[in-house]
Amino acid sequence: MTIDVSAERVIPLPPEQVAGYAMDWRHDPEWTQGIRTAELTREAEAGGFGVGAEVTRTAYFLGRRIDYVLRVASYDFPRLLDMVSVAGPMPMHVTYGFDPHPDGTLARIRVRGGDGGFYRLAAPLMARQVRSHIGKDLRDLQRRLTEPTV
Repeated sequence: MTIDVSAERVIPLPPEQVAGYAMDWRHDPEWTQGIRTAELTREAEAGGFGVGAEVTRTAYFLGRRIDYVLRVASYDFPRLLDMVSVAGPMPMHVTYGFDPHPDGTLARIRVRGGDGGFYRLAAPLMARQVRSHIGKDLRDLQRRLTEPTV
């Protein structure tokens, strides 16, 4: 794949709390850069959210609207959420990891994707933008979970 970027951050809360928020697709627009909407459009075989579930997202990236569907490939709460695109403008693989850390939770996001057309040509710019976005995602995730609400 053309892009393979990751970011990590230690969040001073237990993994169950961090993952409980971050793995809930209903919170995607609150902490994930560019995402305007997220909707569970297919439940897992056992119902609800888990392996096989699909989330349809609408995002804006590099000034373009992107609609895509991520299918849950692996789900091990509170440690791992691994998703692959099954519809959208480019192949994408998004992995969230949450591991215990002496200071709370080591939260990680890895994004891989983009093999065709525009995305191949724009790969260097996209990689920088995605790296910046997922770094901000983790910062915003921490803020959402640790700052008092008014």
